[in-house]
Amino acid sequence: MSDTATSLADLETLGADVQAPAQIAAVIREQEIDAQGRAYATGRRKDAVARVWLKPGTGKIVVNGRDQEIYFARPSLRLVINQPFGVTERTGQYDVIATVKGGGLSGQAGAVKHGIAQALSKYEPTLRSAVKSEGFLTRDSRVVERKKYGKAKARKSFQFSKR
Repeated sequence: MSDTATSLADLETLGADVQAPAQIAAVIREQEIDAQGRAYATGRRKDAVARVWLKPGTGKIVVNGRDQEIYFARPSLRLVINQPFGVTERTGQYDVIATVKGGGLSGQAGAVKHGIAQALSKYEPTLRSAVKSEGFLTRDSRVVERKKYGKAKARKSFQFSKR
């Protein structure tokens, strides 16, 4: 049999020998849990780093030893943290324990969200596509620009005077 195809009919016969991309088994990720049945992930945003442990439970979120309502007093920050659960329709099904260091409250909330999304995809690998399509697995690389010498801030100049 020759490998040169001159018409569409020849291409169909050649394609019958080769497996179609849909028939090739997709790489299935394995569940990554520790001895206590928890999934661990690290989330980052700006200067904040969050270490997140996720386990089945009642939906309680503890950040640095305090409840989320106390640690993140602003409702908008609590909404940010709960976004991965809303997208995957798993609200109230997992307990989260997180320790956060560095940055401000907004960066810390973003870091916890990033960590929760990664831990969810490790605990239930089938949820990865839903979380990834919303962009929660992507680390937001925007950080504060450094101050330059001869400038008041990173880009702001001192007031100019001709005389």
